[in-house]
Amino acid sequence: MRRAALILLVTMLGAAPAAAEKLVVSLSNHRVAVTSSFTGTELVLFGTIEPDQPRGGLRPAYDLVVTVTGPRQTLRTRRKERVLGIWVNVNSREFERVPSYLAILSNRPVDTISTPEILRRLQVGLDNFLLPQRIGPDTADTVPNDPFRSAFVRLEEQYGLYRQSPTAVTFLTPTVFRASIPLPSNVPTGSYPIDVKLFAGGQLVARTSSALEVIKAGFEQFVADAARDYGLLYGLATSMMALLTGWFASVVFRRD
Repeated sequence: MRRAALILLVTMLGAAPAAAEKLVVSLSNHRVAVTSSFTGTELVLFGTIEPDQPRGGLRPAYDLVVTVTGPRQTLRTRRKERVLGIWVNVNSREFERVPSYLAILSNRPVDTISTPEILRRLQVGLDNFLLPQRIGPDTADTVPNDPFRSAFVRLEEQYGLYRQSPTAVTFLTPTVFRASIPLPSNVPTGSYPIDVKLFAGGQLVARTSSALEVIKAGFEQFVADAARDYGLLYGLATSMMALLTGWFASVVFRRD
């Protein structure tokens, strides 16, 4: 009897479909060209939620978080104080290899999607994303309300380079979604990894990735290539242009 019951239990477990999902995403444009007339753009990430197996099941409701990170840079934040009537820099903090662009896009506020522990572990949300700082000889992340961290995030938000939007992801159907990725005019060039996380019931159930690239194009690209590949000639050419411009200005505005 025990053997028959064990066989029946194994058969029932094998016949039950696994509740596993997979994400299929596509980007409207994988390459953004920055020219002298570039004023920013908006890309669209489309995707669907599919069962991992042909007979697998889907859950009734999902949450989606899209994280876009730009090239890593080392940046510094300075704190000013009024000393003898003059504003001077009294302290600074260096942020090491942090994203030059960071967008966290979701279909609702991230703090309602999962528990604080899971959000922190997966770096979901600006407050949970790791921004390492050099503090003396050590490098570590700090609490979200650290004054230097708060000031750094606030400044990047003012420049349009950091953002968190709870309405940027829209579910067109229960399993089809779109996400708007805004890129400002001052967006740095380089590679931008895109991390897509799918949640159900507060748990991470699927994850996939994509990427886009921001490049310089036109005359700006020519100047950048010349400065990088032919540094000496580029320096001589710019010096000659400065001298000629100064000479021409002196001729035009010369007083007889």
